[in-house]
Amino acid sequence: MISSAVYLSYRNAAAAIEWLEAVGFDVLQRQQAPDGTVAHCELRWQDTVVMLGTDTTQPPPPLVGVSTGAGVYLVTPDVDAAYARAIAAGATEVFPPGDTEWGGRRARVLDPGGREWSFGSYRPGELWLPDD
Repeated sequence: MISSAVYLSYRNAAAAIEWLEAVGFDVLQRQQAPDGTVAHCELRWQDTVVMLGTDTTQPPPPLVGVSTGAGVYLVTPDVDAAYARAIAAGATEVFPPGDTEWGGRRARVLDPGGREWSFGSYRPGELWLPDD
């Protein structure tokens, strides 16, 4: 059961959907606006749902290869495979897969629209105690 979801807007939502599908998301539903743009789309990655639509405002230019400090974190047991799919689908590396001091693995990319996506084995909401 999904209890929450992320919502993102993209200047080219159709391209964002194609990228997310290439990364491994499944489209649950997609609604077109009268002008042919994407009004609303829901995609699923395991137990995470991402909703997105077309951004009709003027967004800031995307950063290239730099962390934006905010993004979507996706839990996966195979960080390296998720990262490789994202890069193959046109993402820009922020940092490659690596081990963390809290015992997990993570990687971060910018999608072609400049949004930040992290893949990690750490499961948010679970208690983590450092080794002392």
